[in-house]
Amino acid sequence: MSGYSLFRTALLAKCFPTHLKTGLCSNNVVHRIPVCGYAKKVAAKGKGKGMMKEDVKGPEVCKDTERLTTHAVGVNIFKQGEDPKLKSPEEYPEWLYQIKLGPVTNLHDREPDSWEYWKRLRKESILRHNRLHKGKKL
Repeated sequence: MSGYSLFRTALLAKCFPTHLKTGLCSNNVVHRIPVCGYAKKVAAKGKGKGMMKEDVKGPEVCKDTERLTTHAVGVNIFKQGEDPKLKSPEEYPEWLYQIKLGPVTNLHDREPDSWEYWKRLRKESILRHNRLHKGKKL
């Protein structure tokens, strides 16, 4: 804004010596007013100063023990349809029961010559590097 006013006064100063009879030579100078052309904000429905916020409700918790033992509750991601029924343990693949679901083992608990050791070492060094450089500006 200040640069614009300096430019305008310089143009007006040029006009004074050449056109003394006309006073301000406003017809030769183009006056432009800077205007922000931002889009108009649309007011959202239900949101205002006097309106109460609606609480976000999570999914309903199933408490039926029979349904919990026969169906995989919460697996269906579609709006329509039902949760799939559980099959007998013999129908599932063997690798499904070999997945480790416990906490991650520490680095010093692993063998140094294993692939998992070096993968975990790399991950911990990346996390340490990120923690040290967090908040530092270039």
